[in-house]
Amino acid sequence: MVIAFLRTIILYAFIIAGIRLMGKRQVGELEPSELVLALLIADLAAVPMQDFGIPLLTGLIPILTLLCITMALSVLTMKSIKFRAVLCGRPSIIVENGKLRQGEMKRNRFTLDELMEELRMKGVTDLSTVKYAILETNGQLSVLPFAAQKPPTAQDLDLHLPEPGLPVVMINDGRVITRNLHSRGLDEVWLDKQLQQHHVKRTQDVFLLTVDETNKVCVIEKEAVR
Repeated sequence: MVIAFLRTIILYAFIIAGIRLMGKRQVGELEPSELVLALLIADLAAVPMQDFGIPLLTGLIPILTLLCITMALSVLTMKSIKFRAVLCGRPSIIVENGKLRQGEMKRNRFTLDELMEELRMKGVTDLSTVKYAILETNGQLSVLPFAAQKPPTAQDLDLHLPEPGLPVVMINDGRVITRNLHSRGLDEVWLDKQLQQHHVKRTQDVFLLTVDETNKVCVIEKEAVR
């Protein structure tokens, strides 16, 4: 029982480390080659987890080999546009100037139901308002409306708004993030004053507290447990 537990932990940690080395893009978006990698790794890891007669290295070596191949392919796709097109494919324009390109839809086996679902998820209900709808290599649909259909920006309205910058989390679920506090040149005394101003007695009662670059504070208290 202990051996099974240890083998599973080792394989799990090994795979997580390998996926982390591949970078955040691969974790968030699966290209065809990366999907194949995920399926193969799952298959290879399952065998040594269940069969104690198989040496652990029998599972680790193929997984390591696949990860190395994938990392090498990632470097090649960065260096060569042609190789990237062969391995990952090219984006396909499904809608152009409000009109469907049925040939591209058939080539990608992309149905009308899938198109309408993707458009609804982007908040688009009228196909004629779409300048371009592009099926990306990872299977996601990018929708670009006509300029007249885009909501006006502050620049369009000639409004000069202050830049709030990036909010930084100072308290996360009752825990003070000291590193973030000090990175903004703040301290615990300042934090206590902010809590007093928002009528909060303890940091443990705060679910989230953020500060942006204009020193605007946002405090969300924990909900009472019923």
